[in-house]
Amino acid sequence: MALKLSVIIPCYNEKATIEEIIKRVRKVGLHHEIIVVDDGSTDGTREILQAMPPADDLRIIFHQENQGKGAAVRTGFAAATGDVFLIQDADLEYDPRDYPALLRPIEEGITKVVYGSRFLGGPRKSMFFWNMVANRILTLVTNILYDSILSDMETCYKVFKAEVVRDIPLRSRRFDFEPEITAKVLKRGYRIYEVPISYNGREWYEGKKIKWTDAPIALWTLIKYRFVD
Repeated sequence: MALKLSVIIPCYNEKATIEEIIKRVRKVGLHHEIIVVDDGSTDGTREILQAMPPADDLRIIFHQENQGKGAAVRTGFAAATGDVFLIQDADLEYDPRDYPALLRPIEEGITKVVYGSRFLGGPRKSMFFWNMVANRILTLVTNILYDSILSDMETCYKVFKAEVVRDIPLRSRRFDFEPEITAKVLKRGYRIYEVPISYNGREWYEGKKIKWTDAPIALWTLIKYRFVD
């Protein structure tokens, strides 16, 4: 039996791309459901989503105020009904055409958790140098603290068998979600399988949101969850 895929799209102020990312996910045609969680958008994204015609494969959930990416993903996890959960950003940096490669290790029973890595040789747009440095440091700390060999802890493309994350208590509300979920998955003994993906990073003027100030928070999150749950 084919696994049912829930694609979870957290979004905040993505009016320029939200319709396109839904279109691209549908074009791949592997999803059971698409769950969009609008995290209190104020730029017109909310109105675009409200105007979308009803569809059996699309569920839209609205946060009344902005709570952060982590909170939006948690809302998506709680609403999802599939066997596999895949996190998809709404900003077009990540390409749904990578879904077959991301899902294959789970479908073949090799693993229950897959991350799409931007550093394993897939095609990519040049990244900001200091963003890359911060990512490398955070990934190194992850590997030291949790005895792993990841290449890209901060990737958006995180794919889980539903059973893996349903019982994990998640508390992070913003971009510290990435280190928290990684820490807790590794602490529970799940080995993360990485596959190369393409990456088309957007510029600051296009609305890129993560900032250097998020790096110290992510570092503290990794250290904290090494010792508490």
